[in-house]
Amino acid sequence: MNWYCDVAPGHPWHGPYHDEEYGFPLDDDRALFERLCLEIFQAGLSWLIVLKKREALRRAFGDFEPTAVEAYAEADIARLMADAGIIRNRRKIEAVIENARRLRALASQHGTFAAWLRAQPPMAKEEWTELFRRTFRFMGGEVVNEFLMSIGILPGAHRADCPVQARIDACGQPGLYDDALDLKTK
Repeated sequence: MNWYCDVAPGHPWHGPYHDEEYGFPLDDDRALFERLCLEIFQAGLSWLIVLKKREALRRAFGDFEPTAVEAYAEADIARLMADAGIIRNRRKIEAVIENARRLRALASQHGTFAAWLRAQPPMAKEEWTELFRRTFRFMGGEVVNEFLMSIGILPGAHRADCPVQARIDACGQPGLYDDALDLKTK
C-alpha cells in the first residue's frame, strides 16, 4: 500500500491513521482485535468509510473488548443491524462476534492473542492467510494481509523513504515478530 504514503499525510481521516497507527507493532489484545475487526468491516469497501465509522463501531462493539463481544447474542445482532452509524453487514457482524470467541479461546491457550501471534513460526503471506482462514471467520487474503501489515508483521505499510517508516524503525521496538523477517516478502 505504498501509495498510502502519498495520499494520507494531511488528510483529515487517513493522515492520523497513517502517521500514528499503520504499521506500528501492537501487543494489546483489545487493539489487535479492533484492528482485525476494522479490516473485516473494510472488505469490499473503502478504508475511508471504515475510518469515518470507527468511533461508532467502537461504541457499538463495546470498544472492541473481546470478552464483551464474545457474549453478544441474537438481540445484539439485531441492535447492531439497526445501528445506522456502523457498517451493517450481518455476515461481518457475526464474524466479529465469532472471532471474539475464537480469540478468547486462543488467549486461554497462549495467554494473549499477541502471544499466539508471536508463537507462530516465520511464514510467508500465503501461509499466514491459510492459518487465519483456519482460525477465524471472514478471512480473505486482503483482510489478513492488511491486518498483518497494519500491526507490523508483514512489510509494505509504508515506503522505505516514508518518515513514518523511519519512526517505526526508530521506536525502539522494531517489531514483535522480527524472527519472521526473512519470510515476510515470500
